[in-house]
Amino acid sequence: IDCRFSCCWCPSLTTGRDSACFCLLAVLIALYMLLGAAIFSSLERPAELQANNLWSSRFETFSEEYNISHEELRSFLQDYEEARTAGIRAHRARALWDFPGAFYFVGTVVSTIGFGVSAPSTLTGKIFLVFYGLLGCSATILFFNLFLERLVTFLSVVILWCYQRRSQQNRLEDKDDGSHSEATGKPSIPQVTLILLVSVLLVACCAASVYSAMEGWTYLESLYFCFVAFSTVGFGDFVSGQREKHEGTRGYQVANCLLMLLGVCCTYSLFNAISVIIKQGLNWLLNYLDVMYICVCPIGRRPRGRPIDTLEGLCLCGLVSPRGPPEQLEVCALRMDCEVWASIQTAASVTNPLNGMPGGSSAHRGLSVWSLHVLPLSA
Repeated sequence: IDCRFSCCWCPSLTTGRDSACFCLLAVLIALYMLLGAAIFSSLERPAELQANNLWSSRFETFSEEYNISHEELRSFLQDYEEARTAGIRAHRARALWDFPGAFYFVGTVVSTIGFGVSAPSTLTGKIFLVFYGLLGCSATILFFNLFLERLVTFLSVVILWCYQRRSQQNRLEDKDDGSHSEATGKPSIPQVTLILLVSVLLVACCAASVYSAMEGWTYLESLYFCFVAFSTVGFGDFVSGQREKHEGTRGYQVANCLLMLLGVCCTYSLFNAISVIIKQGLNWLLNYLDVMYICVCPIGRRPRGRPIDTLEGLCLCGLVSPRGPPEQLEVCALRMDCEVWASIQTAASVTNPLNGMPGGSSAHRGLSVWSLHVLPLSA
């Protein structure tokens, strides 16, 4: 029996692997968001209710003490909220729309941090922001990608140099034995992720020390601000460099911008590396489900008009010998490892017409390490 055509009759998750990975990721993100919502609701909801009760009590006390109606007081508070949007603060603070303040604002725009401390209040400014952010955010994302490209290239050079230094003696022995080994100089994904994680922690710790001294925050609050800012979440509950005393400290303003730039670049690169690991995990899960399906599919399915041997699909994969006992079907999936699955994917991508072309998609050949053009990483 020609196994090249038998597997086509058995549907598998291998077909449309990218779509399956996309759907699985969407489901996992939705579950992750539900879990996060439940945790944050249990943590923050009691404090919110307590703050609402305290505000209602103060609102009633102030209204009775100064003999102001609730409507007048709410109207005044609404006017204050509009004034705050325009940059007016109850306490004295640095100017928001002088040149240094405007430069800080455009920095939060193009980096997608968006603290929300300042925002355009004029219609012309809002319209200009749309087109300015469209070009600026795109250029900044390109800058982050190029930063990651050069970082991986630098790591490749360093790792290759270390490999060559350590393998000089081995090379001499290999030459004596008539063999030859060659250093690839390709950093692995775990290596890049670990280096980026250490870099982010170092930058965050150093920046937290600066912010703790200059802003009057605790060290943990400074670390929290660093993560919120470097990850471009930008809640706006903590914002650096906005106090009146910072208006004349040019050195701190420059250091603040440099720390933000370095932190965002390193954190963006770290997120990129972690996303690669997540995709590898999704591919591993899909591969495992695929093998499980291949193992059980031939037992209960027969294509219309054509009998198929129960071990036929597994013959192609090399999991079960065509002369072996059927009990192997029950345990073949439990014995799978990465090397076996790699051989399965290679055979399936070459012989299965559903893959479209020899070699299959990138998901069959292995994970495409970076979506941008950088040196490939070894798995």
